[in-house]
Amino acid sequence: MGDKACEPLLLTLYNRYLEDRDSAGLILRTAETYSIGTLQRLASHQRREVRRAAIVAMCLIGGYECNATVGRAMTDEDRAVRILAENGIRWLWRRDGSPRQQRELTVIIRLNTSRATTEAHERADRLVESAPRIAEAWNQRAIALFNLKRFTAAIGDCRQSLERNPYHFAASVGMGQCHIEMGQDRLALESFQRALRLNRNLEGVRACVRYLQRTLEDR
Repeated sequence: MGDKACEPLLLTLYNRYLEDRDSAGLILRTAETYSIGTLQRLASHQRREVRRAAIVAMCLIGGYECNATVGRAMTDEDRAVRILAENGIRWLWRRDGSPRQQRELTVIIRLNTSRATTEAHERADRLVESAPRIAEAWNQRAIALFNLKRFTAAIGDCRQSLERNPYHFAASVGMGQCHIEMGQDRLALESFQRALRLNRNLEGVRACVRYLQRTLEDR
C-alpha cells in the first residue's frame, strides 16, 4: 500500500482521535490497517499532518524499534511533530526489554518520581546488572544517583544510556545538570548543546545554554 493510498485513512483516524480522544479505538483501527514499517515511512511524509498522525500512531502501537524514527522527529521543522515525538518517545523508552523488565522499569520510574531514592537506586542497580542493554535502566539509575548527590557516578550512567540510545536527550540534560552541580560549566554547556541537537523543543535548556555561554565569555 503506497503513501497516497494510506494518507487519507490515516488522517481520518487521527482527526477522529483528536475529537474523541479514544486512544483504544485509534490503537485498534491503526493496528488493523498499518504495519510499523508503513508508519515509519509516513513519519517522513512531506505533509506535516501526516507526519503528526504517523508519530502519534507509532507511539501508541509501536515498541522500542520505533525509537530512531521518533527520535529523528524531535528535530522536525514542524513544532507539533516535535512535541508529539518528545511526548511519545518517553513511552517507547519504557518498552525495551522483556515484559518483566518493562514492569520493573515502570516501578523504578515511579520510585524516582516519588523520591524514594534509595529503593529506586537499588532496583535500578539490579535491572542494569541483569539487562545492561536497556538505556532507560541506566538513565533511571542516573536519576537516583543524582538525587543521592553522586554526580560523577550519575554522569557515567548518563553516558551509558546515550551509548545505547543516541536519541536519549534526557540523559544528556541529566549529564549537564550533574556538571552544573560540580561547577563544570563548559562540560555542562556541551551536554546541554547535545540535548538541543537531539530535541529542538527544550526551551529551558536553550536558556541554560545562553546563560552558560555568556558566563564563559565573561571569564
